[in-house]
Amino acid sequence: MSRPSATPTALVLGLTGAIGGAIAAALARRGFAIRALTRRPAGSRPAPGFAVDWRDGDARDAAAVRAAAEGVSLIVHGVNPPGYARWREDALPMLANTIAAAKAAGATILFPGNVYVYSSASPALVNETTPRRPTTRKGQVRLEMEEMLEQAARDGVPVIAIRAGDFFGPGVGNSWFAQALAKGGLRAKALQRLTQRGIGHAWAFVPDLAETFARLVDIGAGLPAYTVVNFAGHYDASGHDMTDAVRRVTGRPDLPVKPFPWIMLWLAAPFVRFMREALEMRWLWKQSLALDNRKLVGLLGTEPHTPRDEAVRAALGAAG
Repeated sequence: MSRPSATPTALVLGLTGAIGGAIAAALARRGFAIRALTRRPAGSRPAPGFAVDWRDGDARDAAAVRAAAEGVSLIVHGVNPPGYARWREDALPMLANTIAAAKAAGATILFPGNVYVYSSASPALVNETTPRRPTTRKGQVRLEMEEMLEQAARDGVPVIAIRAGDFFGPGVGNSWFAQALAKGGLRAKALQRLTQRGIGHAWAFVPDLAETFARLVDIGAGLPAYTVVNFAGHYDASGHDMTDAVRRVTGRPDLPVKPFPWIMLWLAAPFVRFMREALEMRWLWKQSLALDNRKLVGLLGTEPHTPRDEAVRAALGAAG
């Protein structure tokens, strides 16, 4: 095991993505040195507003991940296969690489989870003990990833995992909020309603989620080896809370709200893999699913929570 430096270092896999970048920023504010592994050439890397020790490499390369993790105390596993594709082929090996690197470095893993481990048979309010019985391919992969992390914790690798709803916020361009609900952002000519009225949906404002990770890191040794909590985020209980917020923020109360054209996904599904994969998760838009955050609040006292209109205002810039 390598000896850590005086300044704690976090290796971020997926720093160029929304959640990886947000967690990195929250950790940097707390004095962590940030290291990132990326395939992007130097000229196309973002300038996040804090110092980054960039390392060339791929999260699918076990040796590259292990080398980048030398001396770190945290590894943020914020990387996913793009475009809803190759989850089993890439997501499982990438997580295995992170676990092996964390074990070698003596590091804690930070893992952003999601609600894919649940299913249409789940209750409308889920907590950390709700049975995980996914019925989709991506849900099964996410369950296997959680089981890998549980085993890693039993083997001595501390894990902090947070399950959250659909991401939205600054920098979150590839999301249901930015690409469907409020496509066009502040310049949107119409909004799209993804659920029927009365169907609730969980949304996670990424800066709040990142701050939650950082506050759990602050607790440090006071946490169990495997810590998994649910993040309530912004729950749209009515099915139109989010579109109402966009109308308020834009000052356009008459901005049209149209049903999302799911039929277009059905028509394209035989030819476009992304459409098939997106349709597989449609159950999350057909029934209510909220996350019970009482365990998280018990640990932190409160869940970081930006007011809805403020969060939507920040997200609309990413949707533009």
